[in-house]
Amino acid sequence: MELIYKIFIANGAWQTILNGLWATVQISALSLLFGTLLGALICFFRVGKIKPLKIFAQGYISIIRGAPVLMLLMLLFYGVFARSGLSPITVAVVTFSLHTAAHVAELLRAALMAIDTGQVEAARTLGFSKFQAFKLVTLPQILKIAKPVYQSTVINLIQWTSVVGYVTITDLTRVINNIASRTMQPMITIIGGMIIYLALSYIVQGIFKLTEAKK
Repeated sequence: MELIYKIFIANGAWQTILNGLWATVQISALSLLFGTLLGALICFFRVGKIKPLKIFAQGYISIIRGAPVLMLLMLLFYGVFARSGLSPITVAVVTFSLHTAAHVAELLRAALMAIDTGQVEAARTLGFSKFQAFKLVTLPQILKIAKPVYQSTVINLIQWTSVVGYVTITDLTRVINNIASRTMQPMITIIGGMIIYLALSYIVQGIFKLTEAKK
């Protein structure tokens, strides 16, 4: 217990860990928000009938999903936005938003393709407008089908953000690495960091289960 106290609490270590955790949560939450909105838009382009937008969406999904997120982050930080004056956290949010959007777009498209089109046609026959049919028939089913994969995407996003230390951001992973170097106790420190990431994953799962319980 004394060793754990020296590693994680003494000399303000716990405050440093909380600051790193906040950076991780902040980047993850903002990237999830913007990535989900952008992903929905790209999915709309992907399943739409406007050919140039459809081709753009297909190319975007293929390229971004296939590119390592660390390479994308470094490309944007050290290349595209190198002289923009944007903060590292802002560039990280842009990066993970773009990356998340590609995954969200594809999972939404897959969910949409899994829906029986006959139900929509039946709703239209009963006098529902296209918007009403989408809102009352299509959208609830999309959300239900996509929910498990979306939950995994959220957890993966939190894990992906562990690479932001490469662009000078002091996130949870970088803090844990610094503490391990300072205390010369890498095994205990890294296990502690893994436990924190695991706790974040369980919190995400708990939130999703809570939304199911309220239905």
